[in-house]
Amino acid sequence: MNPVNAVVIGLGSIGQRHARVLGELGHDVATVSRRVGGDHQSVAQAIAASRPEYVVVATETSAHAKSLQQLAEAGFRGTVLVEKPVFSHSQPALDYPFARLLVGYNLRFHPVMTAFAERLAGRQAITVSAYVGQDIRDWRPGRDHRATASATQQAGGGVLRDLSHELDYLLWLFGPWRRVAALGGSSGTRQIEVEDHLDLLLEMTGSAAVQVHMDYLDQPGIRKIRVNLAEETIEADMIGGCLTINGKIHDVPGERDESYRKMHLAAMNGGSEPICTFAEGLAVMDLIDASERALQSRTWISA
Repeated sequence: MNPVNAVVIGLGSIGQRHARVLGELGHDVATVSRRVGGDHQSVAQAIAASRPEYVVVATETSAHAKSLQQLAEAGFRGTVLVEKPVFSHSQPALDYPFARLLVGYNLRFHPVMTAFAERLAGRQAITVSAYVGQDIRDWRPGRDHRATASATQQAGGGVLRDLSHELDYLLWLFGPWRRVAALGGSSGTRQIEVEDHLDLLLEMTGSAAVQVHMDYLDQPGIRKIRVNLAEETIEADMIGGCLTINGKIHDVPGERDESYRKMHLAAMNGGSEPICTFAEGLAVMDLIDASERALQSRTWISA
């Protein structure tokens, strides 16, 4: 792919990663940040100076809608990739003027997830169990976890949003969902106001029994999905880098930034599959909203 002009909005840990990966792919990258270290302090300034073809929105989740509005007002009409989740709360889809608007669920491009999706091949699952957890104190070494965006409702934190990769890939592979129930909340052990653990039970088109566990607690971190089909049990271990089929382990080679590289290449290549579309990103928000209502009401919520 020929080099393009790219802009990354937001220079937190994930924004820095996007900028680095794009630079390593050979693209010209400019950054926008209110903090020291950004090339520009405003979106309008960056668009005027860089004339980019590709923009990544990596601000706090609560600021995504504002960043998209600023991009539109600055006259940008190229491809936009918004970090997950697309918004803090479910909201009507606006008619943005961009060529493409995509969502950064890079786990779809993880080599283990690729192997898992290929093995699943659209077959009906009997049971599905997804588990993700990592101690929030280990997420950003050197920073007080209580002062990060993950720790506050205002910034769009909490496991439902931070760990919404699981909701995205479940919708991608087994969706749409039909009803959801939830248990969990804030245990207080990490001294944060948002939920630090949550368990969902879902009925989905591709499986009538789907369980999802998310937490900010696990030591060490874990990210797995286990599926029972009629004649196979498949477990995908994203951290361990392997696919286990009926007890036989198959190593799946990969390295840390591979999913990000593949995601950016897919985004710049016309939004090719399996990248998450804006509509799919909004579907994740609908499920997050329903899960929160299920948690508050302690009842099943139907789609």
